Amino acid sequence: MPSRQEVSYFGAGPAPLPTSVVETGAKAFVNFNDCGLGLGEISHRSPTANKILDDAKSNLSALLGIPDNYEVLFMQAGGSGEFSAVVQNLVPVWIERRRRRAEADVKKDNPEAEQAQIDELVFQRLQKEVDEELKLDYLVTGSWSLKASQEASRLLGSKYVNVALDARKANGGKFGKIPAEDSWSLTPTKKEGGKGSAFVYFCDNETVDGVEFQQFPKSLEAQGQDAEDERLVVADMSSNFISRKVDVSKYAVIFGGPSPSPNRDSSPPLIHRLNIGGLPGPVVLDYATIAKNNSLYNTLPIFNLWVAGQVMADLMAEFSAQKVSGQEEVANKKAQLIYGALDKYPEVYQVVPDASVRSRMNICFRVSGGDDAKEKAFIAGAEKRLLQGLKGHRSVGGMRASNYNAVPLENVQKLVKYLEDFASGL
Repeated sequence: MPSRQEVSYFGAGPAPLPTSVVETGAKAFVNFNDCGLGLGEISHRSPTANKILDDAKSNLSALLGIPDNYEVLFMQAGGSGEFSAVVQNLVPVWIERRRRRAEADVKKDNPEAEQAQIDELVFQRLQKEVDEELKLDYLVTGSWSLKASQEASRLLGSKYVNVALDARKANGGKFGKIPAEDSWSLTPTKKEGGKGSAFVYFCDNETVDGVEFQQFPKSLEAQGQDAEDERLVVADMSSNFISRKVDVSKYAVIFGGPSPSPNRDSSPPLIHRLNIGGLPGPVVLDYATIAKNNSLYNTLPIFNLWVAGQVMADLMAEFSAQKVSGQEEVANKKAQLIYGALDKYPEVYQVVPDASVRSRMNICFRVSGGDDAKEKAFIAGAEKRLLQGLKGHRSVGGMRASNYNAVPLENVQKLVKYLEDFASGL
């Protein structure tokens, strides 16, 4: 049987963890800090659990430079749960913005009206605006952003969902490119002569399709308009989290790790009366509730949190003043090595996404144009060298080398050597 050190794992998820964290975690699961209990047993409301939570928040905030006016939330339900949560939490923000504006206008036009009359007039206006103007913008660049847009349609109805970009239309029905921003059909903001959307959603790195945004989209930059009209940007960073420097202040919500929480003031009774899809939704996905309870509204899996916290602590210890920029340099170097080997043998390997959007995290490629026999031979040869997890997602096939933070440079070098040897042997 091979040892852990002998195996090079490139799976996309579950993904590799640093060996030091796994080894320490094995002890912590049995007897954490010699307290006689394992981390899978202690109360999530105990002082020990609270310190683990606070340390994880502190290290994450330091790594990414998260502003003080943001909340870091640790929640369950994974990325798919967040597809629903962002709709549940941000549509009410849009409604509350409109409610405040409507109330100010109604009071100005009806200075003698009683509050009950004002409330009814405001509601009537809100109902009309929801029906005619509510839009959620989605940039669909791969499998996960597509699923997110579909979930929004399922919850609210397709009339409210604006697919501002479907990258398949510019790439023969397949993902692999991100068209120029001037081709996107974002809902115009007030400054642009429109009404503005509730939010703009994109997946920063598409795990299945190997597509990554190379920088924050210019069209989503703040335009200097009133904060009430500013676009709320949501990013799924599940598969490139803590792999590069991010200006958190440009986002309303980042998930896959932290979930900064914008103000959400619209009350459930108003949402119920407006009768919008399945809102307000389950309380365990409510950002305000989770924030008020320090991520402990319901039972938090403390062992999982401790593992994540240890990874963050190790990154802080390793890169110190560089913080996440240090990890970004390593990630870029590893990706360049793999892409360099693939590009060296274009007759053998074909990188799936366009060069302008290649993911540093999930490197998707075909062998000999997708020849079944040769791709099986590639996998078999890789397995013999203990290079594991290279098979592509079942929905797209091919190969996928996931270059996550815990994949050491030496394992990437082993993969590069195999890529060269396999190509030379054909």
